[in-house]
Amino acid sequence: MTESVWLRRERPRREAPPLTRERIVDEAVALLDEEGIGRLTMRRLAERLGTGSTTLYWHVKTKDDVLELALDAIFGDVPTPDGAGPDWRGDVITLMSGWRAAMLNHPWSAAVLGGRPLLGPNVMARTDFLYGVLAVTGLTGPQLAGAAYAVANYVIGSALMEVGAQRDDEPAAQKAAEEHLSRNRDRYPNLAAHGHLSGVEWDAAFVRGLECLLDGLARVSP
Repeated sequence: MTESVWLRRERPRREAPPLTRERIVDEAVALLDEEGIGRLTMRRLAERLGTGSTTLYWHVKTKDDVLELALDAIFGDVPTPDGAGPDWRGDVITLMSGWRAAMLNHPWSAAVLGGRPLLGPNVMARTDFLYGVLAVTGLTGPQLAGAAYAVANYVIGSALMEVGAQRDDEPAAQKAAEEHLSRNRDRYPNLAAHGHLSGVEWDAAFVRGLECLLDGLARVSP
C-alpha cells in the first residue's frame, strides 16, 4: 500500500507555487461530481485548474492522493450531534444519515472508499464521535471497534446499492426485473412475497436496517 497523503507533511507554502491544496480539492470534487471517476486524471485536473502538471505535482503526488483528499472534503459536510448523550441510538442514526447523504450527493465516493486508510481529519473526527456514541452502550475494545465497523460498512453498502439502483432506475428496467421475479416466484418465494424489486423507499429502508443493526448491538452490550 502506498503511503497515505495524510501521513506526508505538506510542503511549506512559502516555497510553493501559487496553487493551494484547498483549491485543488475543490476542483477535484467538482470534476468527480460532474464527470465521474473515469475522467479524473492528473492532466485533466491540471487543465481545469488552468495550470501545468508540474505545479499540480508539487502539492499532490498521485491520483490516489487526490481521491483521499476529495473523500475527506465531502465528509466535512456531515453534521455531528452536539456531544454524545443518553440517546445513543438517535445520535448514531443522525450521524450515519448524514454520512449516507454525503455519499449520495457525491455518487463516486462510495465506490472508491474500499482499500483506503481514511486518515483525513473529517473522517477521523466523525469516526471518533461514532466510537464515543457507541461506547455509551458499555462496549469497549474489540467489541466497540467491531460495532463501529459494522455500522460504517452498513452505511457504505447501503449507499452503493442505492447509487447502483438509481443508475438503473428506468421504467423498462424495473418492469423487466419485476417480470423476471414473477416468472421465478417458485424459486424465490420469499423475495416475491415481500416485494424485493419494487417499491423501495430508500430513506425509510435505510433507517429500518440501521435500527435492526442497533437492536443487535444493544443486545450484545454488557
